[in-house]
Amino acid sequence: MPNDMRYDDVADRVPLGRRERLRHLGPGIMAAATGVGAGDLVATMVAGSRYGYTLLWAVVLGTVFKLALGEAVGRWHLASGSTLLAGWRTLGRWVLVYFGAYAVVWGFVYGATAMSASGLPLNALLPDVSVRYWAMICGVLGFVLVWFGRYAVIEKIMTVLVGVMFVTVVGTAVLVSPNLLDAGKGLVPTLPDGSLVYVLGLIGGVGGTITMAAYGYWTIAKGWHSPRWLSMMRLDNAVGYITTGVFVVAMLVIGSELLLDQEIVTGDEGLLFLGDRLAQDYGQWARIPFLIGFFSVSFTSLIGVWNGVSLLFADWWRTWRLPAHRKGSKDTGDTGAGNTADLDDYERKAGERSPVFRGYLVWLTFPPMALLFLDRPFQLTVAYGALGALFMPFLAGTLLVLLNSRRVVPEGRSRWVSNTLLAVCLALFAYLAVDQLIGLFE
Repeated sequence: MPNDMRYDDVADRVPLGRRERLRHLGPGIMAAATGVGAGDLVATMVAGSRYGYTLLWAVVLGTVFKLALGEAVGRWHLASGSTLLAGWRTLGRWVLVYFGAYAVVWGFVYGATAMSASGLPLNALLPDVSVRYWAMICGVLGFVLVWFGRYAVIEKIMTVLVGVMFVTVVGTAVLVSPNLLDAGKGLVPTLPDGSLVYVLGLIGGVGGTITMAAYGYWTIAKGWHSPRWLSMMRLDNAVGYITTGVFVVAMLVIGSELLLDQEIVTGDEGLLFLGDRLAQDYGQWARIPFLIGFFSVSFTSLIGVWNGVSLLFADWWRTWRLPAHRKGSKDTGDTGAGNTADLDDYERKAGERSPVFRGYLVWLTFPPMALLFLDRPFQLTVAYGALGALFMPFLAGTLLVLLNSRRVVPEGRSRWVSNTLLAVCLALFAYLAVDQLIGLFE
């Protein structure tokens, strides 16, 4: 069997009909729903409350950029025959050092953040249990689901939660009666005074996190292993990010129609403020479904990270330990194009049953519970912010290099559209990173 064929034609058969292709959707919805958390929805709601529909174009543009990044991540895995971590390793050992440090610090702080965001709406619904303990319950529940469940189970749970998100968030947007004429005007790019920071946040914040890098690992778990799956992957990625783009547009509508010119609490608590406003204007029947949607938004991020970033970390450990001749270095002449030995090795050593996967899952869940009792230490917060600010330009820049290299089969290499979008993403996220780093150390 040629080295670019891992499976026979029957085992690697790509769905052709529309219904069959729709049944294969999944990794894109997981990646996009994981990346869009409660904080993204609050930021969009605040932008709507301040500028109405004027910045709608920035939400749409941000969705396009994340769609381009997600497609590039998936295309690397399908067209190179290796994982993203293995690709990064060919750029130098410094890449793995950076990612390992980032994953450890980010995971510790994000674990507490994700649990708290999931506990807030549950506390609003059932206040007899404090946010802290609801957060712990959510963390343990996510831990159990990911420890004992496999990808197929997680995908089904995430799909159900995304459905709940769609009904509640989009339903709330319909309830407040959007002004379609004003929304149409918002598609024309304009910059009101003082809006630049919101524009950059909307463009950079629609699902832009480390979880974007997990997309390729979910395509592997789904059984997509060769370039013949490229068209299916692109459909899957587009459906995922368009769906979450609709969520974010819905929050802009809610902010524009219900909260215009009002001061809103920033952070995840802003969604509780919105729930109270819905109860005031429409009654508890509107508040309760929205809080359930708030929980769905937060909990999809939690279980998506618990699964996806644990896969990334397990592959980081596997890649770190690869012998020199397996690293695709220039000395060996191994470009990786069409060679699936790395994917075979990954599936043997770094999947959901691997000790490193489970060890990182423990790290995400239990040590961060200490932060639920204490304020975040200043030094840890600075390190988290600095490493996090640098991740998105790092992802865009490395994909730009890798997808124009001989490590990718010709049909999987970037063309001018992808290269342009990745270059713009690199410039945008680099600017946002510098701005955030300046803010951290002022």
